[in-house]
Amino acid sequence: MKDYSSAGKQYDTIVLDPPAFAKSKKHLESAIRGYKELNLRALKMLGPGGVLVTCSCSFAVSEENFLAMLTQAAQDAHRSVRILEKRTQAMDHPILLGVPETYYLKCFVLSVS
Repeated sequence: MKDYSSAGKQYDTIVLDPPAFAKSKKHLESAIRGYKELNLRALKMLGPGGVLVTCSCSFAVSEENFLAMLTQAAQDAHRSVRILEKRTQAMDHPILLGVPETYYLKCFVLSVS
């Protein structure tokens, strides 16, 4: 992605579905930094009206953490971002109340201008 970004490439849609950056809470800070760098780069590579689909499968990264990171990345990229859809894992991977590890997949479809 770094090479495409350096080359000034622009896209209409970018899908980010990296592996889990945080296998545990102790890796949360570095995971947030990694997600921010990845999303910031993608936001800068999207053309006007572009769509960013971005995911985190790190259970240690909460939805609140992920949205805060996306907000910071959008501000740093000087882009206006609107949530089109919020998604999570499929029904065969249920989210159990009281078991936070089961809510691992956060996925947002964003409109970027």
